[in-house]
Amino acid sequence: MPGKKHGENKRAHLAMIQGVVDRMAGNLFYLRGWIITLVAGALVLLTQVESGQYPVVFLSLTTILFWIYDGYFLALERMYRDLYDKVRTMKEEEIDFSMDITEFKRLKKNSLFYCIFSPTLRYFYGFLLAATAYVFFFVK
Repeated sequence: MPGKKHGENKRAHLAMIQGVVDRMAGNLFYLRGWIITLVAGALVLLTQVESGQYPVVFLSLTTILFWIYDGYFLALERMYRDLYDKVRTMKEEEIDFSMDITEFKRLKKNSLFYCIFSPTLRYFYGFLLAATAYVFFFVK
């Protein structure tokens, strides 16, 4: 290929995949920021008013929904990392700029359930649920 550098297609494809991984990591960061803000604000309100168990149930369900959503983005991020590793080892002629991650969905480490209960998410969201339970049972 006259005028083309060796490996240009591979670098471009890897940059595309890295952009997706960066967006997934950014989504995870924003989700955690939102849930911390939501839980902190709700817990402060719960200590100030006598409102029964409904706000605690709502807060717990919201935390669980964010936990599942966070696990979903983590699973996607892991699949794109696997795609990155696959493309990294491909020859220049094999580069087709595919962003298909279906072959990585069957891996256990990329399943939604496995990602939801990964140590990072388990401890993070477990702590938020424990803080909610503590305020409900001991602070009121």
